[in-house]
Amino acid sequence: MPTLLALVWPLQAGLAEDSADAKAHTFAEQLNAGKLDCPLDPLATIPKIWSLTPDQLDAAFAVPKGVEIKRNPYFEWMTKNRARAVFMKQPFSNLNVDLSLFEGEIPLEETIVDFVDGKLNGITFSIFNRGDSGDISVEEFDRRFKFCGKQMTDMLKIRPTQRKSNPTQGLLSEGWTWISQQGMAVLEMNPEARQGRPEFLRLKIAPRNATGAFAAAFQDRPTAVKLSDLPRNVTKDTSGDVYIKGIPMVDQGPKGYCVVATAQRLFEYYGIPADQHQIAQVAGSDAEQGTSSLAMVDALGKIDYRFKTRFKIIGMEYNGRLVEVDEKTKYVGKTVPQDKFVKAIHDYVDDGIPLLWGLNLGEYPEEPAIAEQAVGGHMRMIIGYNDKTGYLIFTDSWGAGHEMKRMTYDNAYLASHGVFAMFPTVR
Repeated sequence: MPTLLALVWPLQAGLAEDSADAKAHTFAEQLNAGKLDCPLDPLATIPKIWSLTPDQLDAAFAVPKGVEIKRNPYFEWMTKNRARAVFMKQPFSNLNVDLSLFEGEIPLEETIVDFVDGKLNGITFSIFNRGDSGDISVEEFDRRFKFCGKQMTDMLKIRPTQRKSNPTQGLLSEGWTWISQQGMAVLEMNPEARQGRPEFLRLKIAPRNATGAFAAAFQDRPTAVKLSDLPRNVTKDTSGDVYIKGIPMVDQGPKGYCVVATAQRLFEYYGIPADQHQIAQVAGSDAEQGTSSLAMVDALGKIDYRFKTRFKIIGMEYNGRLVEVDEKTKYVGKTVPQDKFVKAIHDYVDDGIPLLWGLNLGEYPEEPAIAEQAVGGHMRMIIGYNDKTGYLIFTDSWGAGHEMKRMTYDNAYLASHGVFAMFPTVR
């Protein structure tokens, strides 16, 4: 039986009998032309794919020997511990990667491969999303949906069950689900797609022992965790760091919106299966418009009840000071002093609840130092604190290397334009 590497490599780099030099030559030619072929069929080879490891993924999609390039254009790791890999259609401004499935029948916008403790937890194939794909005809959308559905039926050797949306329960997509001894798959789209208004179409596959958001994706319930479960994720070390572990990483990309990217990470941490495109659809234009604290509140306010979470404003900037704001009326209340700001961070982090943090980049120093060109409104996530050093710990949705960063309490307080909490309603 061929190994996973043997299955992947010929498809990804050329014919099996090609020499290493020929592979490198083909790769270099495509790279110089600005278009790289990257069929991902082996990633959907069920059930063989369940044995995939991070090392195998690295080897299978490695840059051919003899080619000098700073960064692998096929995919990149979102975290240093290689828990998440992302294949993007346009990893560089001057390069398009032709991602596809099923012998080129299905074009892809993005593919995310998730691992837990070095074992594959699931793969998400973004088949269509309006934000990146633009318009699509109803006929082509239907073709992709039916074609992928047939492939899953053949591989999993079982008929699918229909999945209907249920907004009151936080289930905002519909489609078909397959669960068999071979594994699991869900093919889902926005409910309005049936009426000729497609927004997204994605295929998720996972082994039967999948955990977290992947496990929840195959169930008719909105979350996989309870509020009372979250304190277990809090870690304390000898340096004085107190932080929430297990926050998934995404890269919002050049066209991404920090609010929806941060919300996706938060929801995944809570076990709520949703991606940036689905969240952006719910948030509407507020996700795309300004990154002012008010725009962030409007977007988050639309998101929270649809995903069965509770939204709370810790403080918002008003006339140069951080103040309390009523979530419903938006009435301004008392000033939030720095000690109350720090206490809120302690209270929520100790409960395993990350805080959403809006600020202007580049106004105050942080560790590691931010790039000089990074300026303007932004949302990041506060995940910890250290009272010995007087620093809070935060993370940006920019991929590997941005998992844990720091800023002093003093500067963080002055930089804040908005601090928000969003947490599960199930205790």
